[in-house]
Amino acid sequence: PTTPPADEWSLWVDGTHLRGANIYQRRVFDELDEGFLGPGPLGPPYTQADFDALAAAGANYVNLSVPGLFTVQPPYEPDPDVVATVDRLLEMAASADLYVVLSARTGPLRSEFSILRDGAGDWFGYEYLIEKVWEDTEAQAAWAAMWRYTAERYRDNPIVIGYDLMVEPNSNDILDIWDPDEFYRQYGGTTYDWNTWYPPIVQAIREVDPDTPILVGGMGYSGLEWLPYLQPVDDPRVVYTFHQYEPFVYTHQEPGEGLTNTYPGRFDADWDEEAEDVNRAWLDSFFALGDLYAAQYGVPLAVNECGVMRWEPGAADFMRDQLDLFERRGWNVAVWMWYPDWPPLATPDGDHDFNFRFGPDPANLTPTSNDLFAVYREFWSHNTLRPSGRR
Repeated sequence: PTTPPADEWSLWVDGTHLRGANIYQRRVFDELDEGFLGPGPLGPPYTQADFDALAAAGANYVNLSVPGLFTVQPPYEPDPDVVATVDRLLEMAASADLYVVLSARTGPLRSEFSILRDGAGDWFGYEYLIEKVWEDTEAQAAWAAMWRYTAERYRDNPIVIGYDLMVEPNSNDILDIWDPDEFYRQYGGTTYDWNTWYPPIVQAIREVDPDTPILVGGMGYSGLEWLPYLQPVDDPRVVYTFHQYEPFVYTHQEPGEGLTNTYPGRFDADWDEEAEDVNRAWLDSFFALGDLYAAQYGVPLAVNECGVMRWEPGAADFMRDQLDLFERRGWNVAVWMWYPDWPPLATPDGDHDFNFRFGPDPANLTPTSNDLFAVYREFWSHNTLRPSGRR
């Protein structure tokens, strides 16, 4: 059956309408990557077949977690490599009949390696770690210019249904402050406070694009516990987001560490040195932070990143409970992540932690039928809307 294409804002309110996955690209550095992420300029490479497979699995939405369109270093201007790559990704998403949110990982004075900063001095040198945007008002203003340019470029593209201003704001990590109260007590109202400089980005977009929904996540890598500190902006078409990997000590266990935390299970889930029963009720209680925020401000929420490393004990049950709790709240969801069919990723030393198509065996590096992917497909099967109007 065919239904009329939905108004962009209607996709974000009155129930869950968008269920899909993230794809990820960053700039390739030959001296670091040695072909691992492909020839560049961005990688890993995605093809039309990768987008088609995501749609065929039932997703109707892809979150493009990619560099912002402007250069990291001054003069801050459109990066032709990034612009051309994003244009091509959008063409492939359109061909696959997928809605798209553009999520900016980078921009003026913020490199990809700020999000990956734990690896500085390990697998990349400190010279790659560029994150001075949090103390540079010119660079912050250039983010507004970048998003104005982006909105002008894509405002009439019917599949682009959201602009996500910054992937995982994280100045608190730079300052090594993990208590939101302490952070805002010391740095609220300063250039380190996302609340002070995301509203001008919204304003810059609205000067050229009054309609496309804008997505904003909070500090602390957009963890839910930081959402209450995100001050809403006076704009009726903003969606507030969080990324959900809690309990981190469950979702990010590496195979060599024994995988001792299970779902459901009992372990210290919140760093308070006391064990908790981690189950559906624990998740429901945790997500109440989002319920309170949505009710307090009368705004919609979305979860444009969530997931679990594929080998975690009980991963399928964990994600089934989590996705069901999101649906009951009417939140749109994009899981992390949909990998391209790029062979260097599927090697023992590759990148496949979140490749749910490979199943729970860490040694398996080819697609296989498994419970976790079945859960994702089950929820994606609820989708009824696509850009073309086809079910």
